[in-house]
Amino acid sequence: MIGCYDFCGHYEWTFAWLDRQGGLDMVRDYWKSAISDDSQLHARNLIVPEGLEGMKKYWLHTLEEEAAGYAFTSDKKHFRIDMMDCPSKGFLIKNKLNQYSDYCDHCIGWIGPVMKDAGYVVDHEHNHCGQCWWEFRKKEDSTPPSQPGDFSGDKDVRQRPDWKQPEIDVFQRATDDTSK
Repeated sequence: MIGCYDFCGHYEWTFAWLDRQGGLDMVRDYWKSAISDDSQLHARNLIVPEGLEGMKKYWLHTLEEEAAGYAFTSDKKHFRIDMMDCPSKGFLIKNKLNQYSDYCDHCIGWIGPVMKDAGYVVDHEHNHCGQCWWEFRKKEDSTPPSQPGDFSGDKDVRQRPDWKQPEIDVFQRATDDTSK
């Protein structure tokens, strides 16, 4: 059995290998079919039927188990995650593993299709340094993403002095990894 941290390196290597074999379309197909529809089926089975409550059940358990540095904020219409210290990306950084051009994109690559099937859109940014934020809302809800500090207050990762990096990927009202 492969260990948790070994898994991060293997995942990242797999994305790079798939990209070399068939390009970005092959990588995106892997994120959708192998992760969103298969390995994360347990997440899909909570989130699609239960919406916000399913999101809470899934992420509260998963991020606690991974010992991630994170904060949650939610109300009756929105759910937000602020990730201050992603253990997966952090492992790759600490061990100087950098095979794939944007490891962080795999999250939106599997989460986006789940949210689409659940009737939600995603607003998301990541800074390639193990920090990101996510806001989920019903597709019909045209509320724009919150500004720093508006919804999650002092838990908003964008308010940290180390948030700004040379490159931040932005996804607005996304349902997959192509909605940048």
